[in-house]
Amino acid sequence: MDQGYAGVAFMMVLGMLVAGGMLAMAIFIGPSKPSKVKGAPFECGTESVGTTRQRFSVRFYLVALLFIVFDIEVVFLYPWAVLYRQLGMFGLLEMVVFMAILAVGLAYVWRKGALEWE
Repeated sequence: MDQGYAGVAFMMVLGMLVAGGMLAMAIFIGPSKPSKVKGAPFECGTESVGTTRQRFSVRFYLVALLFIVFDIEVVFLYPWAVLYRQLGMFGLLEMVVFMAILAVGLAYVWRKGALEWE
């Protein structure tokens, strides 16, 4: 094996051994007292009412996608802010274009009413 990847391979094997060891200890050493109460579905401390096979509105998924998009935006903003002085004017213009694209997307979904929860 190439010497450059030996450390990576070692750490992967070590990680798998640690994870496997912890799982084995939990299975063999950990307490196991199953009961009907422990096996029941739990939601906010109350019994479930109605069917669990109900349909959700498409708006629910749109809001979830918007959350993911803006969460990813923050992930891209942090390294840009850290390296702002090194990137200079090019970095600033690049981020302005990125934010403009996201603003257009936000304006579009706002106009379509995806953020109205009724």
